[in-house]
Amino acid sequence: MNKTQHKLTIVAFLCVINIVGSFIAATLKLPIYLDSMGTILSGFLFGPAYGMLCGVGSAIISGVAFDPYSFYFMPVQIVLGALSGFLYNKNLFNGKLVFLGSFFLSVPASIVAAVIAAFVFGGVTSSGSSYIVQMLTKMGFGMGFSVFITQVFTDYADKLVSVITMLKMSQHIPAYIKNMYEDTKHVS
Repeated sequence: MNKTQHKLTIVAFLCVINIVGSFIAATLKLPIYLDSMGTILSGFLFGPAYGMLCGVGSAIISGVAFDPYSFYFMPVQIVLGALSGFLYNKNLFNGKLVFLGSFFLSVPASIVAAVIAAFVFGGVTSSGSSYIVQMLTKMGFGMGFSVFITQVFTDYADKLVSVITMLKMSQHIPAYIKNMYEDTKHVS
């Protein structure tokens, strides 16, 4: 198996992590999404292009299998895949910087997701965060504000949990796999 085939095999496994996380979050109506852990780790391990590939692949499979909303939020996965690889290469997930790196990862994704949620779905999606949007709207806040503020807080929480989980998981990846890709910045 060559390096590209090996990377694609790992990316496929990381897609499964996204799909399982998304299924759990959607089924339990959690206010976080758990659909981008694999995208983030793929970006960390292999760079932005593979992060985006993982995000797109898992969005398509989730969309077909159980959550048609996933198709519409594919641009969010693309942004996350690209940014996770870029920010990781800039060492923004080391030590206490993990909070800042997660912020820089979540804000652009939040903006894209808020636009999609507000203008395509009127703020109501398959996510548990839709309950927060509805509550804020009933309290008199406009739909755009309600979606955006909900998205910012839930995305930050989701990305922080995802980044920390994937950094911990990466500590258990065998050294021979990490060292296999000398041309890519690796998780250490």
